[in-house]
Amino acid sequence: MNQRSGVSRNNGQAQPGSGGKWRLATVVLALALGAFGMALFGGGVWLIALGGSWYYALTGAGCVITAALLWGQRRGALHLFGVIWVLTVIWALWEVGLNWWGLVPRLVAMTVILLLILFLSPALRRAPHRTAA
Repeated sequence: MNQRSGVSRNNGQAQPGSGGKWRLATVVLALALGAFGMALFGGGVWLIALGGSWYYALTGAGCVITAALLWGQRRGALHLFGVIWVLTVIWALWEVGLNWWGLVPRLVAMTVILLLILFLSPALRRAPHRTAA
């Protein structure tokens, strides 16, 4: 194991319990993303009640689930947020087309979150394989 980074030489993945800095960064991102997701979800439910878009409530729920996966250091967090990001790009293009200034506020935050999750991806584990009984 590389003592500086807490990442083992095993396919570049951090091993469970290794790299306290990786774990701390993942927990901080999980907490921030969870709070962000709950705010999006709450605002999205209010928007739905007013007859508006379902995007915010669904994305908020996805962010909360991603935060839970990050908390458990699961690689599924990266996959789920990747799907959320792609759907966000599609939604943003549907809403404003190729208007650059219309796309910026819709895509910047989600892109920054995706980059942070990608940065922490070495600390994320694959789900354990279950054997049939």
